[in-house]
Amino acid sequence: MTESIFAFLSIDSWVEFWWVVLGLTAQIAFSMRFIVQWIASERAGRSYVPVAFWYLSIVGGAMLLSYAIYRQDVVFILGQSMGLIVYTRNLVLIRKVRRADRLAEAAEADAVHRPGPAAQ
Repeated sequence: MTESIFAFLSIDSWVEFWWVVLGLTAQIAFSMRFIVQWIASERAGRSYVPVAFWYLSIVGGAMLLSYAIYRQDVVFILGQSMGLIVYTRNLVLIRKVRRADRLAEAAEADAVHRPGPAAQ
């Protein structure tokens, strides 16, 4: 049984088998980002990219990069490493906007609760 699985996957050992499992799991995680984006867009009634899309991109991309390094595939390595930079940068930008929004809300709330010159 094991020999037929190894032959089907074109592998020679259990180590290679587990790398293939990692690669397939990575591809599933990476592909799930499109399902998440599709569902979020349907709910919003417009094209929308949720934050979960970027986290799935990083998880799937990092796992695929590991697999590409194991396979020593330079094209795959370059593609995934460049993608990881973009996914991470998008999360940094999202965090920056959210922080600015929180500060603006706090400043607005403070201004509402602060007594004006007429009250002094």
